[in-house]
Parts: sequence; structure tokens; C-alpha cells
Amino acid sequence: MARLAQTPGLTDVQRSILETVREFVDKEIIPHAQRLEHADEYPTDILDGMREMGLFGLTIAEEHGGLGESLLTYALVVEELSRGWMSISGIVNTHFIVAYLISQHGSAEQRARLLPRMATGEVRGAFSMSEPECGSDVSAIKSKAVRDGDTFVMNGQKMWLTNGAYSSVVATLVKTDTGADSVYGNMSTFLLEKEPGFGQTAPGLTIPGKIDKMGYKGVETTEMVLDGVTVPASAVLGGEEKVGRGFYQMMDGIEVGRVNVAARACGISIRAFELAVAYAQQRRTFGQPLAKHQAVAFKLAEMGTKIEAAHALMVNAARLKDAGQRNDVEAGMAKLLASEYCAEVVQEAFRIHGGYGYSKEYEIERLMREAPFLLIGEGTSEIQKTIISRGLLKEYKL
Repeated sequence: MARLAQTPGLTDVQRSILETVREFVDKEIIPHAQRLEHADEYPTDILDGMREMGLFGLTIAEEHGGLGESLLTYALVVEELSRGWMSISGIVNTHFIVAYLISQHGSAEQRARLLPRMATGEVRGAFSMSEPECGSDVSAIKSKAVRDGDTFVMNGQKMWLTNGAYSSVVATLVKTDTGADSVYGNMSTFLLEKEPGFGQTAPGLTIPGKIDKMGYKGVETTEMVLDGVTVPASAVLGGEEKVGRGFYQMMDGIEVGRVNVAARACGISIRAFELAVAYAQQRRTFGQPLAKHQAVAFKLAEMGTKIEAAHALMVNAARLKDAGQRNDVEAGMAKLLASEYCAEVVQEAFRIHGGYGYSKEYEIERLMREAPFLLIGEGTSEIQKTIISRGLLKEYKL
């Protein structure tokens, strides 16, 4: 086993899960990732294998048909999947966040009805906050749900839905007029159920098509148009009494999402290091392998150190959440450091490859297009710094 990014204190079950996933990544993902990514082809066979392994129900409670594993286990699985191909981890990430939201904040009826089918992958989740004119500034959301007797009528446009087409339930944050003093108390999360696919997938709910992206291909990213979508009050996450609690529910989900993004960044960094260290030992210049040149050896040393630091912060943030402790600052730190280091590690690996790194025949070219996404997803680095600084100032207030 490689020396980098080891996690002390794992149980036998955790080690067994990770060993199984690592073998799956080496045999079923890495050999096919280049072809699928360049073709922007949905990885159906890989997804079938993940369903067979129970990965869609990894953190769902056993009573609902899942494996009941921790956030740490999930994060380490995501790290392994991202080492193979980041898009694969993206497919399970939003699914996991929605399952987490339903488990933590859903009504008994919502948990009993949705979680067993989510555990098998029969029903997959998507997560929707952003809009065409709203990203980091959640308070700027314009989509609305207006009460009409025992129902709500929803109108608006949402953006950047991973799994937007192939999902069957979308956790969607919209404005609701509850009369609260704060804009954040006038938001609610709805569980919008639809058919998988593009076009009109439920009355008034349209998934227009895939957004063409620089990287993060294979998995679909979509818009979602809401035009008179009518849902019962029971579609509110947690039931009708949770109207106005949507922002706080979603922020809980975002915290685990940030741990996930940190894990994705660690996985990509590990793969970039593997590619660089192998190439540096095989490619010869001036009569010796690249790795014998101090300039390249020092790059490898710095890359390995950054991977270790990012992995340690990610593991710490996951363990805090598993222990029931607040981890907003730690998750922000992990996401910030891991995503920034990932961009740096991938670029150094690209430099080590020289001209070959610019060729689509080499895997590092794909990683160069994937790493930038992590600087943005689940909050930009600037948003993480805002969260971290606010948390630290509260702790160290004079």
C-alpha cells in the first residue's frame, strides 16, 4: 500500500470497504476513465458496479437498507473514487447530501418512503441552491414557493444541478414568505420528485439539457426550470412545520459537502502524484531519470507534503461531524486547503510531464481540467475564508 494519505484508527470494516473500492477503481474506473471523459459519456457500467457494492446506501441507516457507515468512511471512499475519476464521486456526492438531509431533517414518512430506494440506487438525489444570478450569495435566491391552501406553487430557475437529469428527487431551496425578520428565515427546502431524464420530468418541472463543461464530464450538470410546479405541503423537508427552516437545513448539508469536496481534491492530488512520480522515474533527460534531478525531486517532496496536510484536515473535519460536534470552521479549512493544494499538485505533475502533459493521451491533461472545479464547488476559497475567519473571531473575541 502507498505511504501517502493513510488514515490511522480505522475499523476492520472500514479497511475492508476501502480495499474493495480501491480494487474497483483500479480495475473498473481508471482503465475506462479517459475514453468516457473525452466522449462525455455517462458511465452506466461503473454505476451498476457501485450499486452492487452498496455505495449509494453507504451512510444510510441499516434500518432503511443502507450500510450505516460514517461520514469518515464515505469521505475516504470518495477520495478513492476521485483518484480514479472525479466525475464518479460527483454522482454519489449530491445523492449522499440529499440522503443525509432526509436522514437528519426529514419527516418519518419521508425517511421511510425515500431512504430504502435511495440505498439501492433506485432513487437518486440531486441538490439545488444556485440560480443563474445567485451562487455564493444564497440570500439572493429568487425562486419562490407560494402557499395555495394545502399546496405550494413554485416558480423560478435553478442552476448547476449535478445529477439533474438522472435523479428522481431534488432537494431544492426556494423563498417562502413566512414573515420572518431575516431573509434566511424566509427560505424552505422542498423535496421535488420527478422522473429521470431531460425535458418535462414532472408537471411544470423541466430539465432543459446538459451544460457543456471544461471538465467534470460524464456526469450531467443541468438547469431546472420551475413553472407552476404544485406540490403538497408534505413535500417540505421535515414536513409542513419546517417551512422557513430550509436555509439552515441546507447549510448542514453543505458542511458535509465541503468534507466531500476536500476528499475529492485529495483523491485527484493522489492520482496526480502517482502519475508524476511514475513518469519522473521512467523519463530520462541529460542521461538520468527526471527524479534524479533535484528540481524534480523537490517538486515530488512538496506534492507529497501537501497531500498529507490536506488529507489530515479532511479526516479531522469528518471525524468531528461524526462525533456530533460543530465542524463548520474545520470543514472550511479542509475544503480550502485541499482544493488549493490540489490545483498546485496537479499543475506540478503537469509540469513534470512536460510537453506530453498537454496531450490528451496522457491522464494528467484530464486532471488539469478537473482540478479547477474544486476551487468553486461547495463555496469558493473566498467563501471558506469568510467562514473560517468568522468562526475564529467568535472563539477569540476580546
